[in-house]
Amino acid sequence: MALLDQLQKDLVASMKAKDELRLSVIRMVKTALQKATVADPSKPLTEAAEQQILKSLAKQRVESAEMFRTGGREELAAKEDAERLIVESYLPASASDADLDAAVEAAVQETGASSAKQMGLVIKSAQAKLAGKTVDGKVLSEKVKARLS
Repeated sequence: MALLDQLQKDLVASMKAKDELRLSVIRMVKTALQKATVADPSKPLTEAAEQQILKSLAKQRVESAEMFRTGGREELAAKEDAERLIVESYLPASASDADLDAAVEAAVQETGASSAKQMGLVIKSAQAKLAGKTVDGKVLSEKVKARLS
């Protein structure tokens, strides 16, 4: 099912359940996706582009929560965390540590990398192996760095 169709069904369900938080998050996600569609109507919105938008929205929630915690506003940080969880529910499953380790090892073997200078090549190869899963780039980078050191 297309993401916009799923969002529309969830929007209706949230309205019926009077779940204000979920309703506002779904509206925000839907708006972001529609804005991207309108920005370049010649290109249809691909699944990868949709996932990138969702990742961006989730990252914004993480950064906002950190700033609220720094400012002593724990209730707003908790709201941002709840919103992030709702946004992430529309993303594919995250890659496990075992998946990351296996992808990094396979990428190192495939590229023949032996030094940190070849880190970008290994990361690119590992990301290709983890296609279809949500991957935290920072964690992947750290694993590649540790493996090549």
